[in-house]
Amino acid sequence: MEKVIVTGANGFIGSAVVRELIYHNINVTAICRNLCDNIVANENLNIRKFSLENIVDLEQEIINERYDTFYHFAWAGSAGSTRTNTELQLKNAQWTIDCLRLAKKLGCRRFVCAGSIMEIETIAAAYAQENKPGLGYIYGSGKLVAHTMAKCVAADIGIELLWAEITNAYGEGEVSPRFVNTTIRKIINNEPLQFTAATQNYDFVHISDVARAFYLIGKNGKPFCNYLIGSSTARPLKEFITELRNAIAPEKELFFGDIPFTGINLSLDKFDTSKTEKDTGFKAEVTFYEGVRRTRDWLVKEVK
Repeated sequence: MEKVIVTGANGFIGSAVVRELIYHNINVTAICRNLCDNIVANENLNIRKFSLENIVDLEQEIINERYDTFYHFAWAGSAGSTRTNTELQLKNAQWTIDCLRLAKKLGCRRFVCAGSIMEIETIAAAYAQENKPGLGYIYGSGKLVAHTMAKCVAADIGIELLWAEITNAYGEGEVSPRFVNTTIRKIINNEPLQFTAATQNYDFVHISDVARAFYLIGKNGKPFCNYLIGSSTARPLKEFITELRNAIAPEKELFFGDIPFTGINLSLDKFDTSKTEKDTGFKAEVTFYEGVRRTRDWLVKEVK
């Protein structure tokens, strides 16, 4: 890789990947919707402001430029109540295809897209007999639609698709109400720590490892393959929660079973990262214990 485009470049994951790519002396054109405050100026960085709704118009601005790889992270409604917005999630799928076609026009050989382990969970939840999936699976459905359509279109137009399914990214810079972030904030604010029984299998991977994984997938991944980005230490959620507590607030009491669990419990084999490690050379380096301590330190500064 020498010259790449990154959509969603100001987001939690997108900005981390931009920093990783620049670290490897790759020229990056970063596409941001509005603010670009998570990206530090660099001679190898070119920032352009474009929304997903108008992404096809980007071609006219860079018509004479050529790129080799397109990273797509922009996704409206990836956290909070908008995850349940069916219209928005379907639009995200179409915008993914728009970006894919744009990548081809700009000369890109590869298109690397951020998927989610929610895709696997959504299939399990939606096709289980007599199960009543929660609204949260609408987000996963949008990712599934984008994934299947992108694979078909990529094969048709002749561009290499690499689909990276993230387990659960966390770390410094995370501002959304996702699990690790929310739990650490509760500890900082001295709120009670109430959870489900937390027997479902889970995995978390630190943002620095996620960024490195995307770099290696873009560089070494095989065309039309799915790559799971995880820690390779998946286990019951209760063990992660206990480790988080031990790392930053060992005096705190945990309450399990106070909140009902209505999701799907994936088997541990669904968290297998061996293909990612074999094909790309990626292996997570930051332990969960160390990662949550770093995240806590960052959040404390943010609160202040």
